[in-house]
Amino acid sequence: MPMGRSLVFALAALVFVAGCQPPKPPEPKLDTDDSKAIYALGLLIAERIDQFQLTEPELAVFESGVRDGVLKHEKKVDPKNLGKEMAAFAKARQAASADAEKTASAEYLAKMAAEPGATKGASGYIVKTITEGTGASPKPDDNVTVHYHGTLRDGTVFDSSVDRGEPATFPLNHVIPCWTDALQTMKVGGKYKLTCPAEIAYGERGSPPTIRPGAALTFEVQLLDIKPATAEMPEMPSPTQEATPPKPAPKKKK
Repeated sequence: MPMGRSLVFALAALVFVAGCQPPKPPEPKLDTDDSKAIYALGLLIAERIDQFQLTEPELAVFESGVRDGVLKHEKKVDPKNLGKEMAAFAKARQAASADAEKTASAEYLAKMAAEPGATKGASGYIVKTITEGTGASPKPDDNVTVHYHGTLRDGTVFDSSVDRGEPATFPLNHVIPCWTDALQTMKVGGKYKLTCPAEIAYGERGSPPTIRPGAALTFEVQLLDIKPATAEMPEMPSPTQEATPPKPAPKKKK
């Protein structure tokens, strides 16, 4: 039958194409300190390019560029001549990544708002009281001491004073607006589960490579102490997942 013969030819073509594909390299053995360090280097690079959401075929092209650069092979293109193209590519991929993150974060925020006991603040943050405090509440220019544990919507920890075993102290008006707003409703000794929309967290820019543009964040925050702002305090750096330990709470952009 003609249909059967066409199917046979199609299968034969697939087998031929599969046979022409280069064999997949064997999985590397991580049996030495050097091999583990090199693998870790690859993971760090992966964090840096995660925002571009490369497909598997695109990743193969990327690996080809890395290989040619590291081994000093002849360059197939010159990056110096592709400035506009690279900028356009980065902008398009970052926009697509942000749109996808916004959609997923909107669903996550709806889920957090639907939890029993959750309430929404005027600026859009979602809070659920874990422990009621009994002390005073901070003012925007007070210095607060807190323990906190920050996670992405998939549960990945991106910053945690709890994990470091050391509370953080900072001016309340030097952090993301979500914290500035929500912590003013807390009392000393209280603990919140606080979910922050991107608009009052890291917004359209995110904090790469850890926090994607448009990402919603969740913190468990415990208010330990309040002190009036009597001296200039150092501004808090942004969180990071690099080789150094994570830093304290994020800084509000000026």
